[in-house]
Amino acid sequence: MPASVPTLADPFESPSTSLANRAGRALWGVVWLLLFRPSPRPAHAWRAFLLRLFGARLGPCCHFYPGARIWAPWNLVCEDHVGVADEAVIYNPAPVLLRSHSVVSQQAYLCGASHDVDDARFPMVSQPIELGRYAWVAARATVCAGVRLGDGAVLGLAGVATHDLEAWSVHVGIPARRIRSRRRHDGR
Repeated sequence: MPASVPTLADPFESPSTSLANRAGRALWGVVWLLLFRPSPRPAHAWRAFLLRLFGARLGPCCHFYPGARIWAPWNLVCEDHVGVADEAVIYNPAPVLLRSHSVVSQQAYLCGASHDVDDARFPMVSQPIELGRYAWVAARATVCAGVRLGDGAVLGLAGVATHDLEAWSVHVGIPARRIRSRRRHDGR
């Protein structure tokens, strides 16, 4: 019998996150499926409680709808009066900060990570996302990793924010471009 030749592990197969992170997300997935997702639509306080139980830091009056998906609650920080609609996805390997009165609409996607395509291991590369006060990510819009929406910024329907968006302005398209100013309504 010939001597065994050691096999080299394929670096592509190594996990992008720690075992503790994967275990936490697995447990969160069970809680989301059994307790968060089937909860009645008006049960915002219940869903906020579940998110806090997993480390989310939420201010008062945060409304997460039952179909909202949060990848890692422990990387979520929300100020007061934040709204995250059904089927919105917050993919947050890095921190996501939703400031006061920000809104994430139906099927919007906050994508906090990508992969290093030049590295054979294809490692995850994550960056924080921040939505400013009174910012709005409209339905089916995407915010890429490392992007900040300024206070009052709007990312229109199905737009893709690949760079920071100016405060109190409306942005549309792929990649998002500024089309106009927005009237301030934040009391300033």
